[in-house]
Amino acid sequence: MTSRLFVMIGIVVAISFGGTAQESRAPRNAAEFDDLFKTVSNWGRWGKDDQLGSANLVTAQKRKHAVALVKTGTTVSLAHNPLTERAEDNSNPFEHTMLRGFSMDRYSVAYHGYAHSHIDALCHILYKDQTYNGYARADVNTKKGCTRLGIDNLKNGIVTRGVLIDIPRLKGVEFLEPGTPVYVEDLEAWEKKAGVKIASGDAILLRTGRWARRARLGPWNVGQKAAGLHASVAPWIKDRGVAFVGSDAAEDVVPSQVEGIALPVHTLLITAMGINLLDNQDLEAVAETSGKLNRWEFMLTIAPVPVTGGTGFPLNALAMF
Repeated sequence: MTSRLFVMIGIVVAISFGGTAQESRAPRNAAEFDDLFKTVSNWGRWGKDDQLGSANLVTAQKRKHAVALVKTGTTVSLAHNPLTERAEDNSNPFEHTMLRGFSMDRYSVAYHGYAHSHIDALCHILYKDQTYNGYARADVNTKKGCTRLGIDNLKNGIVTRGVLIDIPRLKGVEFLEPGTPVYVEDLEAWEKKAGVKIASGDAILLRTGRWARRARLGPWNVGQKAAGLHASVAPWIKDRGVAFVGSDAAEDVVPSQVEGIALPVHTLLITAMGINLLDNQDLEAVAETSGKLNRWEFMLTIAPVPVTGGTGFPLNALAMF
């Protein structure tokens, strides 16, 4: 994801699992998108100077509830090891250089995009030259970083309940085909199957099977075609009080199914609702552990390095069962 939203022009057709055409769903165009943006907006909800957005929903009580979920002490990383080779889904390989003298090294990475596991700060995505909570681009974006909503606002870390939403398991397949949208009925069907209901302060993690597909078939251009959430799920996410959203790609179904809006889910969640996103998480190991334990909820910890004014940071989130 780049901080600029590029217009995508085309006929928007919602495709169901298996590739059968469905009637398109709102929002279908920029006008309907603007209406939805206003409906789900959290601007001003936690005050005009708020820097945390939906992270405010992770209360002390929620943290204690998350800690109480730990039964076996098993920990699972949600990070994919940094990809060092250029590929269709990795235009900016992670660079690791050893330095002379002591055993030291230098890391270099442009982590935004579809390759590296990372978290997006709330200043990462703007819509109509405004960030979450209505701050103007000119007041936020500087050459030295974001003056507001930077990743440093999460310096104290996040501990909350994480819930895995495994749509391939729901559908009985190894992975979703790229371009498959995930709708509210899919999320609710998973809740019923898993015996868990999404609640206020939760972090939801959507598994589409992206990494399983890559391992079997090789890399592809995820920026052009990826399974993910349809923009119509945004009101459901707000109603449930979701605090964080992650996936094994970049949340949005690609291509966009909203004419004129390139990343509608990113824009609705980050810019309208103030939800930090966890992109490119490797959910294969946590899906395997969840399946063995038949437990789809766990304590989740998120602790990005607090770069002042940073638009995000590479992330090694941890699930503990």
